[in-house]
Formats: sequence, C-alpha cells, structure tokens
Amino acid sequence: MKKQILISSAGNENRIAIIEDGKLTELFIENEEYERVIGDIYLGKVAKVIPGIKAAFIDIGFKQDAFLHFSDIGHYSDEVNELLEDEFDDEDDEKELKSSHSQIQPSHRNNIPKLERGQKIIVQITKEPVGNKGVRVTSKISLPGRYLVYLPFERRINASKQILNIREKKRLKNIVREYRKRNNLEFGAIIRTVAEDQDENSIIEDLENLRRNWDKIEKTVRKSNPPTLLYKDLSVTSSVIRDLFRDEVEKVLTDSKKLHKEIITYLKSNSPEFLGKVELYKAEKPLFDLYGIENEIHNTLSKRIPLRIGGHIVIEKTEAMYVIDVNSGKYAKSKDQETNSLKTNLEAIPEIVRQIRLRDLGGIIVIDFIDVYEEKNKRKIYEELKKEFKKDRAKSTILPMSEFGIIQITRQRVRENVIRSITEQCPLCGGSGIIESSDNIITRIERWINRYKLENKRLSTGKLILKVHPMVYKNLREGTISSLTKLSFKYLMRINLVEDPSLAFQEFRFIQAKTGEDITDKYS
Repeated sequence: MKKQILISSAGNENRIAIIEDGKLTELFIENEEYERVIGDIYLGKVAKVIPGIKAAFIDIGFKQDAFLHFSDIGHYSDEVNELLEDEFDDEDDEKELKSSHSQIQPSHRNNIPKLERGQKIIVQITKEPVGNKGVRVTSKISLPGRYLVYLPFERRINASKQILNIREKKRLKNIVREYRKRNNLEFGAIIRTVAEDQDENSIIEDLENLRRNWDKIEKTVRKSNPPTLLYKDLSVTSSVIRDLFRDEVEKVLTDSKKLHKEIITYLKSNSPEFLGKVELYKAEKPLFDLYGIENEIHNTLSKRIPLRIGGHIVIEKTEAMYVIDVNSGKYAKSKDQETNSLKTNLEAIPEIVRQIRLRDLGGIIVIDFIDVYEEKNKRKIYEELKKEFKKDRAKSTILPMSEFGIIQITRQRVRENVIRSITEQCPLCGGSGIIESSDNIITRIERWINRYKLENKRLSTGKLILKVHPMVYKNLREGTISSLTKLSFKYLMRINLVEDPSLAFQEFRFIQAKTGEDITDKYS
C-alpha cells in the first residue's frame, strides 16, 4: 500500500492529509480553536466518586471535570503515594515502597477503589471532549516515543503484534530488560512496530529520552498543587510524523517552510533514515488542490456519497449512533438480483470504511446493506468488511450480518470527528443542523483569492467586492489587524467587504468593482 502525508498551512491552521493508494483516508486539523489534549498528563484532584457508575470525576482545571472509570485505574498505588505524599522516615522505607507493585486497593464492598474527595491523582487524557461530555482520563500513564511507549507504573515489557519475527521480538525485549537491569530501574514498556530491525543504540537513545521526560514530570509533581499540567504531548503535526511515518510512507510533502524545518529537525534526532522522504512543496498551485483534497474535505459535509458503479451510500448521525445505508441506484448489470446486490455491497465496503476513517466516526455504527439471502454471500460481505477495517488504526468490533442485512460496529472514539472540527452549530436553526465554521469559510475565501491571483499574476487585478453573510462579515472585520486586512496585504489586493443578508451563511460572492461581473464560480 502506497502512502503519502500532505501538510498544508494557511493562516493559523494546519491540515494533515493521509493518502493511501491515491485516496484520502485520514484528515487532521490543527488551529488556534482546536488544541490537541490527548496524551497530556495532569496532576488532578478527585472531585467526586460515584460507585453507581463505577467512576470518579477528576478536577484537572478544565470547564468540566474529567471522567475516570474504575477500570482505568492502574497498577501504581505505592509509587503514586511516594510521589504525591513524599513522606519517608528513612532510606529503608523508600526501598520498601519502591519494591511493592500492588494495585490501588479496592474496598471490600462492591470492589470499589479507595478514592476520596480531594485526593491527589496523576491522570492522562485518553479521549477528547465530545459534544457535552468532558475528557476521559486514565491513571495508567504512558509516554510515547519513536520506538517505545514508556510505562512508568508498570513492569511488563510487550512488543507490537505487528512484529511477526519471534527472534526480533525477543531481541528488542532483551535490550529493554538489560537497560532496566543495568540502571537498576523499574518500569514497563511497549515496543512499537517501527522498532523492528533498529539497532540497539537507537532503542536505548529513545528510552533515555523518555526516562528524562518522566524524571521532569516527577520533579514537577513534588513541587506542584492540583490542578497542574505535568506533560504536554506533541502537536497534531508532530504526533502524525511520530506515529505514522514508517517505511510504507513514500513521502511527506508540506507547503510550509516552518513546518518543513520542524519535521527535518525532529527526524534528524529521531529517524534520520527518513530525511530523504521529506519535501518542501514550492509549486504555485495550492498543494491540496493538486491532490483534490479540498473537494474531499467539502464532500465530508455531504451525507450522500456516490459509488463508482452507480449506487451510493448515505451517512446519517442520530443521538446514539451513526447509520450508513447502502443503495444500489440504477445498477443492474446482472439479471439476478442476488448477484447485483452482492456486487453493490462489496463495492460499497471500501468507501464505507474510508469515510468512517476520514470522518473519524466513533461509538456505535450500523450499516444497512442491500438484502442478500444466501448465507455464503452474507459471510463474504462480513469477511470483506473485516479485511478492510484492518487498515484502520482505531480499535473496532464488528458483529456478523443479521438476518435483516445489518452489520453492527463499535469503533474507538478518541477525538472529535472531522465534521465537527470544520463546522459549528447553525445559529439560525437552534442547533438542529450544521454549517461550515466561520474559520473554514475564511480559509475557503483565502484559497479562492490564491487561485485568482495565480491565474491573473501578469495582469492588473483591480479592486474586488466581496459579499458575505453578516456573521462572516463580522468575523472578517474582527481584531486589531482583521482577517480582511491580512488577506489584502498578503495578496496585495484591494478588497471592499460588503455584508449581504440574502446570502447563505457559508456562501460568498466576488464581484469585479470595475465591470460588476460576478467572477466567483470562475475561480472556485
């Protein structure tokens, strides 16, 4: 599978697109409004414990308290007491505490951990806030590196299941064990897939970097009061490079000099063998236009996705789940209905999985396939769906097809899906529908201007009139140096902004001031 990573920067927003075999499969958006919090570690305080739902709520300084399920409480009772209380009578007490590896002890009734209101606790964010729900946290702390994941409160050393060579797994585990023994340390680790065939020095270097990070966290804990941020994980862009840049990636292409420099600096110290795959895009045509990414992003707002053979799928969101419906349209190549239905269903599967990954849909997903009646065809659809989901990094559970032609899926949700990150609730409909966010509309306006300038670079472009919805007009005018002023200076253009209540919120029109001609569609 050929894979490429494209990173486009416009204004204060970075967009990272993952291309597999020429198709967009994953999209990450990073801007001032969206701050990645997954992986961040906090010193928190227990706000309340609710045995009825087997959970506690932790104050980490957010608007809403973080949710900690009892199953996410880890194996570190004594180590945490050592860090948080720091009360030792002598060296022997300290050694005794360090040698104990028991879990947080449950109370005898209902197997409830001994958590008390006001108690200090170290937690790490595992899921971002979704809708009106706060972040989810765990006390099973992990620090991800290039080749390893460092587990300060664990003792186990595991290797990725994707490393199939048993000897290689044993070699990598022994490197970590020997390092641990040599330095008289106690910690756990997970060896990542990219560690396969790496030399010992690279593994040790990554391990020492992670250990130094944990030492800094320990020092911060000892001198801080909750809530305190102990560790900030990498930005979206950096984490994508760390987690996804592997041998199958043909190239990383970015149109930002700043990001190009950051990536090169990171790779020099972590993965110098990949330096030759990083390129700075310098062509005049916008990077995402070249690869058709802008159209794909716009299509994620649509609930109807056409299929190559003529059918289509429809993606709907309900309060509790996502529902995907497969329709055959006018496709009827064979006279046999069963054959036609099977063909359309199989054709729909790669697109369904691609859309799930691209939109980052999570929770319960129900797929209503076109009815097939033969058991072998039902099994074929189920097996093909499982095969396609192997490309997905998120954990999922897929149930066999029911007698009604329905397949139920649960998929891990760790962040807000892409649609939510580029849209906001419509202020005109009381939140019953969604529209593009103002920031995304301004980004589209900038990309329109960029295309217009490129095609008219040898001509005097003259003054343009930009008509927008009153709410977008307000956003373009806001700030000491407004977005409109920035655009005018950046592209050396005179733009007269006009608010037009007759326009839809996401719509804008460009008019040539001299001739009065509407040229919007010409450069869209």
